[in-house]
Amino acid sequence: MLTIKKILCSTDFSEPSYKGLEYAKDLAALFKAELAVAYVLPVLPHQPTDPNISFSIPEYERILHKDSEEKLQSIIKQHFPDGSKVRAIIGHGNAAKEIVRIAEEEKSDLIVIATHGVSGWHHFIVGSVAEKVIRTAPCPVFAVREHRT
Repeated sequence: MLTIKKILCSTDFSEPSYKGLEYAKDLAALFKAELAVAYVLPVLPHQPTDPNISFSIPEYERILHKDSEEKLQSIIKQHFPDGSKVRAIIGHGNAAKEIVRIAEEEKSDLIVIATHGVSGWHHFIVGSVAEKVIRTAPCPVFAVREHRT
């Protein structure tokens, strides 16, 4: 029998990822599972080499982290107005690797991730976060594809 107790859903604050969040919400209700929603902050570039530019990377990262946490909490309140227990997780780094790392750390039984349906050269060169997660995840992955019209 399929047992799902912990679900991890990733978001990038895009409409397709909100569709994935709706599926995760329904799956969590169906299996009476815990749900964690994760957002991964990208790696920041190194500090500029121009001595005329003053830029504090640690301060900027702190601001980005706080802003992302607030946005994630807002999305959770919007999609779970009934007060469901949903945890927010902020990761840092490469999105695919970080989603897999979080799933391992959380001992997730299922990852729900949206795919944007990008194809062609962009997909060939950059690849897909969802595809990389599917290939390396420690558990099953439920991929939600954006509907094209």
